[in-house]
Amino acid sequence: MSLVENFSVIKIFILTTLAFVITIAWTPLLTHFLYKYNMGKKIRSSEETPIYSRLHKSKEGTPTMGGVLIWMTVLFMALLFFVLSEVVNIEFIKQLNFLTRPQTLLPLGALVASAIIGLIDDFFNVKGRGSKSGGIKIRYKLVLYFIIALAGAYWFYFKLDWTTIQVPFVGLFDIGVWYIPIFIFVIVATAFSVNEIDGLDGLAGGTLLAAFGAFGAIAFAQGKIELAAFCGVIIGALLAFLWFNINPARFFMGDTGSMSLGVTLGIVAMLTNSVLLLPIIGFLFVIVSGSVIIQIFARNFLHRKVFISAPIHHHLEAIGWPEPKIVMRFWIISAVSAVVGVIIFLISR
Repeated sequence: MSLVENFSVIKIFILTTLAFVITIAWTPLLTHFLYKYNMGKKIRSSEETPIYSRLHKSKEGTPTMGGVLIWMTVLFMALLFFVLSEVVNIEFIKQLNFLTRPQTLLPLGALVASAIIGLIDDFFNVKGRGSKSGGIKIRYKLVLYFIIALAGAYWFYFKLDWTTIQVPFVGLFDIGVWYIPIFIFVIVATAFSVNEIDGLDGLAGGTLLAAFGAFGAIAFAQGKIELAAFCGVIIGALLAFLWFNINPARFFMGDTGSMSLGVTLGIVAMLTNSVLLLPIIGFLFVIVSGSVIIQIFARNFLHRKVFISAPIHHHLEAIGWPEPKIVMRFWIISAVSAVVGVIIFLISR
């Protein structure tokens, strides 16, 4: 390994560790704020979702918006090292900057924009505003995240001139203007899939760790060091978040975390041109979303339920699986699927 590669690895590890330490350090401030102002999650009524409400009634009042820890830390570190690289004439400090226009500006911007929408949604949920169950109505959320995805598609297609999709073991396919709708679908679908899996203590955080770890490794293998470092910072912040989110959770991720990280994961997959590996690396996101789609279809057209409660992790709860067992087994599956995705990427090169 060359000196440059050695420093790149060191850079990623330093930034990942710093993200963990910084997130741990300011968690007490956020926790104090959330509890002081009663930012507790509202559990849906028993009339609307009787099984889910019975299983999770004890969690009502647990603060949400914990995802702020993740995206605020990432934003802080990106801006901090960018500013330091401009004003401090120390090469080591300059090298720690990971904010660049080609690799990380777009995912960072999308992370923050979608996180703010999620934060508003969480606030509405806490205050019982918006939809019947609290929060922004689903059709408005779809429109808002569609706009974010459209902005990303515009950036890729018109600014970066990206029109190709990498097919593992085959090669590049130029899909022209179809790149835009495919990009939008990937971003919106990933965002809502991650949001669906955020239903048990530590579940979303652990599965996202595996996914960002896989795409960070892919970015590193492609020489996209800043993007790999960006993934590393998210991983460090996620690890610190999980420290407090493991059952019983001190706070929940909320839409401000799950939706924003889902959007960002989709964009990272597009930036590494490995989007066809996303269903493998994020295998559980596909399974969880699929269980919801199946349940909706069955109820609307067959007038029956396939699952006792959807998504599938709530079905497993309903048949008697303890929450920690579900989470740990999902973590294992997500780790294996992430490794399989990386293996396919490396072999197909």
